Amino acid sequence: MMTAEQLIASHKANLETLFGLTTKAFEGVEKLVELNMQVAKSGMTEAVEHAKASLSVKDAQELLALQASLLQPSAEKAAAYSRHLYEIAQGTNAEVGKIAETKMAESQRAFMALVDSAVKNAPAGTENAVALVKSAVAAANNALESVTKAAKQAQDVAEANFNALNTSAVKATTAASKRAR
Repeated sequence: MMTAEQLIASHKANLETLFGLTTKAFEGVEKLVELNMQVAKSGMTEAVEHAKASLSVKDAQELLALQASLLQPSAEKAAAYSRHLYEIAQGTNAEVGKIAETKMAESQRAFMALVDSAVKNAPAGTENAVALVKSAVAAANNALESVTKAAKQAQDVAEANFNALNTSAVKATTAASKRAR
């Protein structure tokens, strides 16, 4: 049975966790807005420069060369934007994951303390039931650890695939740009 103080402490801890998660989410959004503002400013500057360069061309061939010269940097910028976007999402996810892991560990410790307390206060003759409960808790903890490890491995594979795809896209655009020239 939880006392009023324990219940209040539990609610306070949950509110602190909620506010921590909210803060991390807002930090991620803030980084995303900052990235998009940088991209917008850079895009406006480049659009003005491109318009000026387009107006100064003398013939169609020079215009085609100008367009071809812009293809590779645009692809590289798009790839860089994707990487930054991914890094922001990954960083925010990692922060939220740390908070969740900490909260999960605290919950597991509290649950184990509850089980231990129940075991100490169990009536005589319930040793088999107590052993069964302990075994079930241990199996659940092992399953949770396995799922967590598998999720981390899947995340690592997805990140490696994203980086490989990004690199190959830039290389393909570079090759296409060189052929266009």
